[in-house]
Amino acid sequence: MKVLVFGATGSQQFHVIGEAKNKGAIVYAATSSEKNFSKLEDAGAIPVLGDMSDALKMKEITKEIDAVALLIPVSLPNPADGFQLAKNVIDAAKENGVKMIVWNTSGFLAPQKLGIPMEDVKLDTKEYLQNCGVPYVIIEPSIYAENLLAPYTTDYVKSEKKVAYPTPEDMPIGYIASRDVSAFVAEALYKPELSGQSFLVSGLDNLKGNGLAEKFSLGLGDKIDFYAMPPQEFGDKLSILVGEESARGVQGYYEMLASLPVYPTKFNPKLQEVLEKLPVRMTPIEEWVKIHKHFFIN
Repeated sequence: MKVLVFGATGSQQFHVIGEAKNKGAIVYAATSSEKNFSKLEDAGAIPVLGDMSDALKMKEITKEIDAVALLIPVSLPNPADGFQLAKNVIDAAKENGVKMIVWNTSGFLAPQKLGIPMEDVKLDTKEYLQNCGVPYVIIEPSIYAENLLAPYTTDYVKSEKKVAYPTPEDMPIGYIASRDVSAFVAEALYKPELSGQSFLVSGLDNLKGNGLAEKFSLGLGDKIDFYAMPPQEFGDKLSILVGEESARGVQGYYEMLASLPVYPTKFNPKLQEVLEKLPVRMTPIEEWVKIHKHFFIN
């Protein structure tokens, strides 16, 4: 089976390459820059040049492809553009007779539009996918454990033995490893019988801040505390990584989370039901911390 992966240069979809290859797929990975070719080749993919904003190019690179692993780029200068990018890929897939699209939504989808472009375009994409005529599966991950590998978290762990994240201490989150999400995506690529279904995927544990700190303590073999980083400080640190506009958009999302009377659910208590349909070996967070230990110690 020939699989075309979008977003494979980033942590969210990178592991789809290996997971799909393990299932016997020939994996192509789309990228808008040739400088990513060697990274993709080293991972075992055949790199193809193509920007999602180029509808004609999308039609060209989806020819003879059996399945597409879709991701809307996260840090777009104008997040509202995300729908058009997804639409270009979906239209191309339909025209070329692609048999399955598996869309990784980068987070649980909101029940209705929130006025946050980054989230709202996903609801437009979902509706478009539902009506496009191509078999599809939607994988909705909770919050990536990899979010904890950025300097806004790792610097605090190194210097103050605190795991910093811009959520209130009492907000529980079922952090999930990106490799586990990629494994769900790869499983779904091979399950046409699940077409039309959405799956909420999260980690095994629903952790409040202090619970996350305990997992870090286990993984690092050292006492770690939790620091609820104010979203403003988070935005300042993030702007160095992704630029001012994107950073303030993400900051706004965390400010909105903190202000809600009831925190949104970032965990699937019925994960076992998902695992029965999409069998994946889940990574406990303390194991994930151990694997990434070099990020957290000097």
